[in-house]
Amino acid sequence: MTDPSQPLCVPVALGERSYDILIGAGVLGALARHLRTLSGTGRAFVISDETVWSLHGAALTAGLAADGLHSIPWLVPPGENSKSWDMLGRTLDHLLHHGAGRDDVIVAFGGGVVGDLSGLAAALLKRGMTLVQVPTTLLAQVDSSVGGKTAVNTRQGKNLIGAFYQPDLVLADTALLASLPERERRAGYAEIIKYGLIDDVDFLGWLESQGPAVLALDPDAVAEAVAVSCRAKARIVAADEREGGVRALLNLGHTFGHTLEAANQYGPALLHGEAVGTGMALALRYSVRLGLMPEAEARRGTALIGAAGLQTDLSRLAGGPYRAADLVDAMRQDKKVRAGRLPLILASGLGKAFIYQDADLNDVAAFLSEELQTR
Repeated sequence: MTDPSQPLCVPVALGERSYDILIGAGVLGALARHLRTLSGTGRAFVISDETVWSLHGAALTAGLAADGLHSIPWLVPPGENSKSWDMLGRTLDHLLHHGAGRDDVIVAFGGGVVGDLSGLAAALLKRGMTLVQVPTTLLAQVDSSVGGKTAVNTRQGKNLIGAFYQPDLVLADTALLASLPERERRAGYAEIIKYGLIDDVDFLGWLESQGPAVLALDPDAVAEAVAVSCRAKARIVAADEREGGVRALLNLGHTFGHTLEAANQYGPALLHGEAVGTGMALALRYSVRLGLMPEAEARRGTALIGAAGLQTDLSRLAGGPYRAADLVDAMRQDKKVRAGRLPLILASGLGKAFIYQDADLNDVAAFLSEELQTR
């Protein structure tokens, strides 16, 4: 088991773009030391959301000031709607107004929305600024802060404007998770389950027994779950940085999930992790429909998702209303669609995810119509 009292380092091996993920309770205290080596100006442009800043902003600012570092905060409203073209423009204007340059550092201090917005701003401003990710949610610590995928949403779909831009460091302070509402913890846990479903059936077995402890933020359990997840993502990203092959497996449940988020206009009725949880259940059942996966294994995987308090039944999912035709229309916006067919991440068994290259969207529509009937 991981010892949460000792910071753990997970390297992401990408040659000259390599960096470390530091995991543990209290690692935020090391931020100033690292910024001193990364910033040539002695200042940090901190991008956060209003909720995170109200909880942790004073401590972060004081910690940096104690080491002689000046922080310049930029706060955005919490929620997926801040991951927009408009907010990206306002963020860039703020950075330019304060004279941000390539010898400065952007610190993304928040969840996945803040991390994506900050990462894309860092990629664009003067063709690249130093970026440090300090994820404050479970979802961001195990997924979105690692790997360099940055993007904003549009009315046409999720993450359609973005760039691959790796951070220089990730600090995942598990102590910050104590301030998360239960709903946010469950949403982040969906991404942890994902790693087991992709290629680690032993981890799935561990989650079946230890999942309640992870959700309760037991120090041993949560540190282990974050570390295993980060190792899994680091391994996949190192093998395929720009999603030309195996990295696409990290999208298990996401094609379905993104369309559900779009149906809710990225509003608060459905969190990203909640959509992914339902999306993974749909992917497992669609795999069964195509004769790819034994039904008993799909039931076991779906039960693990449901045991976390995540909705596995599309007909009962919060938000909406959901219509099969609308969901598939949103899928047609996916950049990977060719001639009415879309690659989907499906599974031949638990821990055996693969890229199904030619999903027929007409059949997907029929499947979703059946799923929208009360199960």
